[in-house]
Amino acid sequence: MDFSRITVLCVGDVMLDRFVYGDMERISPEAPVPVLLLNKRTEMPGGAGNVASNVISLGGRAILIGLVGEDDAAITLRDTLRLRAQVSEMLVPTPRRPTICKTRFIAAHQQVVRADEESRLPLQADEAELLCQAIDARLEEADVVILSDYGKGVCDQMVVHHLIGEARLRDIPVFVDPKTPDFRHYRGATCITPNAKELAAASGMPVSDNASVEAAARKVMARAEADAILATRSEKGMMLVPAEGEAIAVPARAREVFDVSGAGDTVIATMALAVGSGMAFDQAMRIANAAAGVVVAKLGTATADIGEVMRELQAQDEPEEAPHLLTLTQAKRQVADWKAHGLTVGFTNGCFDIIHPGHISLLAAARSACDRLIVALNDDASVRRLKGETRPVNTLASRAAVMAAIRSVDAVAAFSEDTPLEIIRELMPDVLIKGSDYRPEDVVGAAEVIAAGGRLVLADLRDGHSTTATIGRIQGL
Repeated sequence: MDFSRITVLCVGDVMLDRFVYGDMERISPEAPVPVLLLNKRTEMPGGAGNVASNVISLGGRAILIGLVGEDDAAITLRDTLRLRAQVSEMLVPTPRRPTICKTRFIAAHQQVVRADEESRLPLQADEAELLCQAIDARLEEADVVILSDYGKGVCDQMVVHHLIGEARLRDIPVFVDPKTPDFRHYRGATCITPNAKELAAASGMPVSDNASVEAAARKVMARAEADAILATRSEKGMMLVPAEGEAIAVPARAREVFDVSGAGDTVIATMALAVGSGMAFDQAMRIANAAAGVVVAKLGTATADIGEVMRELQAQDEPEEAPHLLTLTQAKRQVADWKAHGLTVGFTNGCFDIIHPGHISLLAAARSACDRLIVALNDDASVRRLKGETRPVNTLASRAAVMAAIRSVDAVAAFSEDTPLEIIRELMPDVLIKGSDYRPEDVVGAAEVIAAGGRLVLADLRDGHSTTATIGRIQGL
């Protein structure tokens, strides 16, 4: 899957996404609001700019057209775009409005408040003319067009009709991420990609199941004279409804969702690149579905690279015999993802042959010491060496399935050695948790974790419970 020769013309509402991070330490004496002590700020292209970022992250090239003000935010936005070598910008400056800027204040991995800078002034005739001139100057270079409508003014009737009309004259497919509920505004588009809420608003119909989604999509598709509607449905996946042929639905793969910001940008960028490279709509949708699965597992306005998408596609095709048990490679990737999101990762291990209240108590205490907990199980051969030939009672697959179902546990892996030292070294958790019946100097891996800046927690145990005692009682029946 190579998109390196595909150029996407991205037209729409360009904005600056700013993320300001800090710690909430106290409540203000002036008002009942938290005081945020700021410690980090990041800035990146948002809106249509994020679409362009997704295009280049997936290996393509992008031309970005939109409006900016004559202000510091425009300078910052252009600076962020210069760092993206595969993006060519044709941003039109205007003195009538500020550059759209969304500033999100984040503490403890949660968004506290968002502050928006923008103008609600309708697009002026001279601004529309300059945008159309920019489109005409670069359209011949494009293999495919994306119209990214965030309802901020750029996608008014003159610009949209000019863009779609000129693209269709050249047989260039046009993909639209809509905002207005009247899809006649996008008449002639190749594919429109509403989410479920947008589709319901545009059609005036329910979208609760596959049949109702298809009916709603066909209604708005006829109004827009489009070739296809791609309805994105969050945890329910996607449905492609072509003007000719049957609708096709694909489910979303179950996974941890950190943030849905920008997922629609990823979907439309992937669809455009895939169709622009010659793929059929249904094939492009499956790739877009995988790309969306990648970005919702990231925090903030995110993109997916082609390697991540290929791994997600492979994961979707893998058999589901034991989806609860991660390989070491998968566990390392999961731990790295959690740490990249600023989450503390805890680790504990054991045979966990027959789960009892003592185990549940330990796991709950372990989870309270971290943001995410990974449990490493001794494999069957390791259990036999430690406990004798009659153990384990339950196989590794069975033990992993039960462990993964426990609320306190976020991931399960396994190790074949007699001690978990190697897997601890590979995963390098932030917190290592064992029961309080251990002495710190006896905990395998504690020295390595502490040397790397982590900590050891010895959790209190619930007395009177053990797997050996449980087996003894069963045998005595």
